[in-house]
Amino acid sequence: MKICIVSDSHDRAPALVAAVASAKMEGAEAVLHCGDIIGANTLRAAMELDVPLHVVHGNNLGDPLALAHLGATSGGLLHYYGADARFDLAGRRIFVTHLPEHGRAHACTGDFDLVCCGHTHEAMVSEQANIAGGKTWLLNPGTVAGIGAPATWMLADLAGMRFEIRRLA
Repeated sequence: MKICIVSDSHDRAPALVAAVASAKMEGAEAVLHCGDIIGANTLRAAMELDVPLHVVHGNNLGDPLALAHLGATSGGLLHYYGADARFDLAGRRIFVTHLPEHGRAHACTGDFDLVCCGHTHEAMVSEQANIAGGKTWLLNPGTVAGIGAPATWMLADLAGMRFEIRRLA
């Protein structure tokens, strides 16, 4: 299963839509948003692309009630989790949060196959040693809005655990 991973859209709906549309064209079946959406309306245009979104709010909280309402009325298209999320996709245990220190901490547990975070606006892919004796993938897709850094997102293949950092054109 391919997925789109984004973060730090900061109310830049056109950038978010561009990333999701590109990922969908390459076969992405879900979107993970690692926070700092700000307003719920930022997600509406991306939802029109009919790819399920899994979303946390980040430290720029925006309006969590509006996010919860949009999720509740989305017919299953938007999954809003609050500050962090734990779920399975394609047999992979996934944790999504905004702050990188929370991401590293959860990667160290060995409880997850993939941990995604945001906040720094710097894209990175790494493997974190965990206390179970293995390694956990730790990803930050950067800022899809291009604030203080190039506008980036990630295309991930969960079957092969391959991750590509992409730039918006």
